[in-house]
Amino acid sequence: MQLEIRPDPAEVGRARRWARSRLAGSGIAADEPLAETLVLLVSELVTNAVVHTGCPAVLRLCLPGTAAEAATVRLEVADASTRAPVPRCADDDATGGRGLALVDGLADRWGWSAEGAGKRIWCELDRCAPAVAEKAAPASCGDRLPAGGAAVPAGTSGLDGPTYEGLAFEAV
Repeated sequence: MQLEIRPDPAEVGRARRWARSRLAGSGIAADEPLAETLVLLVSELVTNAVVHTGCPAVLRLCLPGTAAEAATVRLEVADASTRAPVPRCADDDATGGRGLALVDGLADRWGWSAEGAGKRIWCELDRCAPAVAEKAAPASCGDRLPAGGAAVPAGTSGLDGPTYEGLAFEAV
């Protein structure tokens, strides 16, 4: 399943609605933590594509069938920009700059790869994954994103630096 995204901030809401409808069709209830987390990840990755590339993008969801209780859900956003995703260090008062930290904290695995004239950023959620509070926090702002194509395993930050076990994330 895929959705073409125009480089317009209004597309983020459309992408969330599209993702919710696809989740419902695959047997993942809207109030299931997996659904809430996936919609937040869609929002973050599509926002990054719209805001930072100025290019059209393609959102893809690979969802398990209704009987696949322990399956993995994969989210991908491909765009035509060659700019690598770079985590930012957001001040306490900043209204943005935390998207990749959220992806890192919420996804079981994530990464990116160069693809043709652009790139693909992806993340995966395991349907039977432990609660978000049990995952590691993202690394500090001074750390760097790994080179394209690297998979980021659960319990690591995806950045070159320390992780902090036992910290919880809350999106407000």
